[in-house]
Amino acid sequence: MRYTKMHGAGNSFLLTENLRGELRGEDLSVLALRLCSPETGPGADGMIVLVPAEDADFGMLFLNSDGSRGEMCGNGSRCLARYGVEHGLVRDAEQIRIRAEAGLVTARRITDERYEVRLNDPSVIDLHRPAEALGRIYDCAYTELGDPGIPHAVLEVSAEELSALDVLRRLGRELRHSPAFPKGANVSFACLTGGQRVRAITYERGVEDFTLACGTGCGAIAASLLLRGRLTDCPISIEMPGGLLSVSLRRDGTGVRDILLTGPTAVVEEGEF
Repeated sequence: MRYTKMHGAGNSFLLTENLRGELRGEDLSVLALRLCSPETGPGADGMIVLVPAEDADFGMLFLNSDGSRGEMCGNGSRCLARYGVEHGLVRDAEQIRIRAEAGLVTARRITDERYEVRLNDPSVIDLHRPAEALGRIYDCAYTELGDPGIPHAVLEVSAEELSALDVLRRLGRELRHSPAFPKGANVSFACLTGGQRVRAITYERGVEDFTLACGTGCGAIAASLLLRGRLTDCPISIEMPGGLLSVSLRRDGTGVRDILLTGPTAVVEEGEF
C-alpha cells in the first residue's frame, strides 16, 4: 500500500486511499497499529483512510496510533484537505467537503501550505464538570464536538504548571480515564498568556500521551474559555508545542458554532509499505 505522511503543526498522520477497494480484506486497526509505530512502520499519531462518500469529495476513516477509531480529527482534516487538492480529488479548493463519523466537515485552501477547516459544532457543552485525579477534584470544561462527538476536557493551568510535563502527563492519564467522562476524553491543559493568546498541550485519547498539537483540542479550548468569559474575542491564537494554530468561532446563546481552525500543513514523505 502507498502512503503519504503529513503533519499539521507537528500532529502527524499517515494518509492512504481506499477509494477503489485498495485495502480490501485489511484489518484497519491492525494496520494502523503497525504503521503508526516507529518500530514497525513510518510512525505517526494516527492513520487516515480516504473512502468514497456520496455527499462529499471523499470520506475519512480516522484511526489512532493504538488502532482505535476516532470520530474525526481537526489537524488530520486539514492535512487531508491539502492531500485532496494536490491529488485532484476535490472539485473546489475553496469548498472542500469531507464526510467524517462525527459529521460533515468543510475545509478550504488559504495558501499552498495553510488550510482552514470548520470543526463540527459541539453536541455537548458542560463548562463545569468535576473530575477526580491524583487525589484532587478538578473543575474541567467538557465538550463533545460533532455527533457522535469527540470528547474533550479542558483544564486551565498556570504557566509554571504548564511547564511541569511529567506531572501533567500523570494528571492527563488519570483524567483521560475519569468516570466523569464516559467516553474517555482528550485532556487539554491551557494557560492564558495575554490578549487573545493561549499556550496549551493535549493528552490525546488513542495516542495515550501528549502530541505536538491537537486541532479539535484547540476548538474545545477556544469554546470553553470563551464561554467561561476568560476570552472575549476572536481569532484566538493557540500556541502548542508543534506550532501556532488559530481558532475563530461564533457564540450562539449558551453555546458556540462555526468553529474555524487554521494552521500550517506539511508533507513529510511518500512511500510504500
